[in-house]
Amino acid sequence: MMKIETTKSDGMPSDLAETTMPSLLDDVPISLFHIRLAACASGGAFIDGYVLAIFGVAMVQIGPEFALSAAAKGAVAAMVLLGVFFGGFIGGYLTDRFGRQRIYKWDLAAISALSIASFFVEGAFSLIIMRLLVGLAVGIDYPIAPALLTEFSPKRLRGPLLGVLISLFFVGGAAAYVTGEIMLSTIGDGAWRWMLASTAVPAAIIAVMRIGTPESPLWLARNGRVEEANSVMAKVFGPGVRVDESPAEARAGGGLFAVVKAGYVGRLLFVTAIWICLIIPVYAIFAFGPQLVGAMHLEGRASTLGSAAIELFFAVGCVIALLLVNRVGRRTMTIQSFAWAAIPMLLLAIFSDAPAIWAAVLFAAYALFSGGMEVMSFVYPNELFPTELRGSAMGIVTALSRFGAAVGTFLVPISLENFGISTTMYGAFAITVVGLVISAMWAPETRNMSLAETSSLSH
Repeated sequence: MMKIETTKSDGMPSDLAETTMPSLLDDVPISLFHIRLAACASGGAFIDGYVLAIFGVAMVQIGPEFALSAAAKGAVAAMVLLGVFFGGFIGGYLTDRFGRQRIYKWDLAAISALSIASFFVEGAFSLIIMRLLVGLAVGIDYPIAPALLTEFSPKRLRGPLLGVLISLFFVGGAAAYVTGEIMLSTIGDGAWRWMLASTAVPAAIIAVMRIGTPESPLWLARNGRVEEANSVMAKVFGPGVRVDESPAEARAGGGLFAVVKAGYVGRLLFVTAIWICLIIPVYAIFAFGPQLVGAMHLEGRASTLGSAAIELFFAVGCVIALLLVNRVGRRTMTIQSFAWAAIPMLLLAIFSDAPAIWAAVLFAAYALFSGGMEVMSFVYPNELFPTELRGSAMGIVTALSRFGAAVGTFLVPISLENFGISTTMYGAFAITVVGLVISAMWAPETRNMSLAETSSLSH
């Protein structure tokens, strides 16, 4: 801690009055800036959840209108994930090479414009191209928003604030299901066009909210711009607060090669593996929520609204996890979340012909129990890599995990059509168990550590 003189509005010292202020980022209390930054950063996750879920509802009309087979439905739904795959690589490289702030708002503006353009698509091919482009813009945002939030957060707030991002992902999914159902019932034929275009509204609002967000002081410091970094810190947190990072000895430049060259390939594989094991079942539920719930004997409006309720349970599970992440610890939360989430998946597979109410209860239980691994999917990639590689690592993990999710999303309708709901749920259970084993073997503990400590290879 340090003491600083207070000043009058004209810049002159007051009558020897002194106040105690934090001197480093890890000492600062939560502020309105943190709340606003978390809200704006979470907007990208909200849009991601909305984009995926709204298409699941829209597919009710798109499939018959374009005469899509089960394989074609899976391919179209997987396009947005393929876009995220490429966008993650691009966004990760750009944010480490040129800074977090530059494209922080423009990617959401692009999503808004592409969503409007989606209203006018004709045929499956143009729809595939548009979904690919939307996914590209969503993927670019993934490394940027969490990096900014991480690098402005003291260590005691870092886990909970990153947990807010993934919570909003599921809120976006629930909002999309409700919006889609309203449009189906009020617009009728052609409602799917309005559904896809509706993403433009929240994307535009959040893009405007992000205007004025300062550059990450840690990124500035690591790139030799320490004076600018301290200026940002003083402007955001008050005079006397400074960064605790020095310029990197040799600038990595960002990208996959830089991450591998720096010796972080093991961490990259670990985070990617657990995220894939988490994301395949979750994205399958998102992309085909109404169909999956319908296969459990909930039909029509009940199927869509049931999917929305499940997404809210996901959000509640994430909120519970973000409140506990500092108390329980990162490693314990990850392991226990995978373990508990596997149980309802197994029961769904065994009792696939159970009454609809029990299917809904088990889906809700999975959503609640998965909260821990959901939160850690954002915490680990942003804590285990240094500032100069954080965006690249998050982008690579995002890309690779979405590739796995795209494969899973492509296979879900085929599995439902050819093997049924029971076999599909057995597959989801097996994937969750793999995530449990990987976590038990390699998940590190990073609670109560500074970013310099969590990202050190000696840790």
